Amino acid sequence: MALFGAKKNKRNTKRNEPQLFNDGVRALRADRKPVKARRGFLRRLFGLLIWLGVWGAVAGALGFGYVLFSLNERGLLKIPERQPGIMILASNGSVLSEEGAFYGDAAHIADLPDYVPNAVIAIEDRRFRSHFGIDPLGLGRAMLRNVLAGRMVQGGSTLTQQLAKNLFLTQEKTATRKAQEAVLALWLESKFNKDEILQLYLNRVYFGSGAYGIEQAARTYYNKSANELSIMEAATLAGVLKAPSNYNPAKNPGAALTRAKLVVNAMVEEKFITADDAAEAVNTAGGVTPFASLPAKQYAVDWITRQLPLLVKNYDQSIIVETTIDPTIQANAERALRKRLADNGKKMNVSEGAMVVMDPTGAVVAMLGGKSYQKSQYNRAIAASRQPGSAFKPFVYEAAMENGFTPDSTEIDEPVRFGNWQPENYKQKYQGTVSLEQAFAQSINTVAAKLAVTVGTEKVAEVAQRFGITSPLTRDASLALGTSEVSPLELITAYAPFANGGTAVQPYVVRRIVTRDGQVLYERKGDGLGKVISDNNLGEMNRLFRAVVQSGTGVKAQFGNFDIGGKTGTSQNYRDAWFVGFTPYLIAGVWMGNDDNTPTKNVTGGSLPAQVWRDVMEPAHQGLAVAVLPGYVAPNGGQMLDQNAAQRGQGTANAQVSSATPTPPAVRKPRTIFDILFGGGPDPAAPTRKKPIWEQRQDEKSLY
Repeated sequence: MALFGAKKNKRNTKRNEPQLFNDGVRALRADRKPVKARRGFLRRLFGLLIWLGVWGAVAGALGFGYVLFSLNERGLLKIPERQPGIMILASNGSVLSEEGAFYGDAAHIADLPDYVPNAVIAIEDRRFRSHFGIDPLGLGRAMLRNVLAGRMVQGGSTLTQQLAKNLFLTQEKTATRKAQEAVLALWLESKFNKDEILQLYLNRVYFGSGAYGIEQAARTYYNKSANELSIMEAATLAGVLKAPSNYNPAKNPGAALTRAKLVVNAMVEEKFITADDAAEAVNTAGGVTPFASLPAKQYAVDWITRQLPLLVKNYDQSIIVETTIDPTIQANAERALRKRLADNGKKMNVSEGAMVVMDPTGAVVAMLGGKSYQKSQYNRAIAASRQPGSAFKPFVYEAAMENGFTPDSTEIDEPVRFGNWQPENYKQKYQGTVSLEQAFAQSINTVAAKLAVTVGTEKVAEVAQRFGITSPLTRDASLALGTSEVSPLELITAYAPFANGGTAVQPYVVRRIVTRDGQVLYERKGDGLGKVISDNNLGEMNRLFRAVVQSGTGVKAQFGNFDIGGKTGTSQNYRDAWFVGFTPYLIAGVWMGNDDNTPTKNVTGGSLPAQVWRDVMEPAHQGLAVAVLPGYVAPNGGQMLDQNAAQRGQGTANAQVSSATPTPPAVRKPRTIFDILFGGGPDPAAPTRKKPIWEQRQDEKSLY
């Protein structure tokens, strides 16, 4: 039974084996279902990603094509030409100012030290040499840093993208603009190699202080060419790019230095320079010219620039503007005004000044619109209208001379009233009977007012306008004391006839404008504005002007034995102080006061303004022959006999000019940069004799 039972169980086992196998298979299949499900999910996900990638690529291609087409339709797929540059030259051919791209893309990568472009690459786009215009790694890294910081701390734009934005686009921050930037970056990479892109970038990017391009930046901050920059200077300029205002080395030297050190460290990390190079660069770091010391010649440059559209309508290439500015006189004027204000401004409550120097033809050789161009760009020399005070009296006295008065005529200095107005003298002192020469020299107000009323204020205004005053003038008796406002340039221009033989002039500063290729676009021509005073009256007026400087209110203006004429002016409550004076060679005027029209502490025209005038005019006349002011007075007048006698130095003692007039030194006519670039021009060694303009006019009347 046991055996039988055992056999039976064996048979039952065999009989159940298929069932067990099937059960095992089913169990195995049950275990495999999750694996298959996962694999299926992954296959579907992968397929979806491929599908999205394909359609994303299609959409991207279509979007790229659309943006590219729209940019092409707008004409943007062309590197824009740089705006024509302007080079402004002084009278001696030196460069006063250079604006825009005068020499086109002046900096060439091949000519620059490697560390100059590498400084920009190190701090702005380390993967510049390896990416294709858009840097996904750099973009991802920037996004991660921004997320971690919770704010925008780093941008992902490449140098190529920045160039695309600078060349073609606006600064707006929109998705459309970013898409255009990306498309243009790819287009740039397809059209130019890396060096060409880098060169375009370096020559178009803004470095602050009005400097576009590495060449202009190097000259602006370091007065040298870009190929002469040191490692630290290159690093400083590269550091400016992130924020031209914040890291401007002239405006914020501390921040600029800190930023430059970061650039140097980045250059070491990228193996552009060695650690030793970096240490030496940091140890030898120098500064730049601070903005507070920017030359005030910029006032003249601004004035010149504003005139260009009136002189040349259209030009499609860079131009050279030859001007009348004398850089030596200009620099002396800047120093003189600043020094007098620094020494006396606070204690005398005077904060500003302006000055114009011109030759007798009206050519402006120096212009100051204020003491500091950086602190104020307002040009007081041409835009400020102030009361001239007694500096207006020459037109009153000339009106009197035209009505029969002479320097020897007499008037009574006494209290006087005209309607509701009563003129008062300085310190309310009255001298009784005085000659007109004495009254003019001492700037006696009552006499000037009497003369104006006697000849008529309409006559006085007519004389002033004939000489060059263009501002509106009142017609009441107070006109005699300069209550109508004028600009410094206007008043100084009106004094020119007294120095040049009697001809009114139009002030000018541009002699000629030519293109880089030598085409003349403008050249000044003209005969002046005609004679406005007779020779006899001119001689009489210059007798009065001499008395002011020799024994009157303007004695502080006298220098050497030069024949000088001038007039002081002080407005009511000492708000404005003037001195306008001249020699046969130059006319100059100085105004000093406060912009808010507050009174000074007793500053008169014969004090600080006359001193500034002498500080500038004395060195300007160094080496020039002594000459007598023009004008004719009849022999029985006891004054200068005639112009020929004056020319020979045979003036009377009243003129105080040496009879032994020295021979004028030979002066070289300057060559301009136009002559240097294109040849020609006068022989630098050929001397020319400089004469007072009124002497020249005796032989060549038709010129003026």
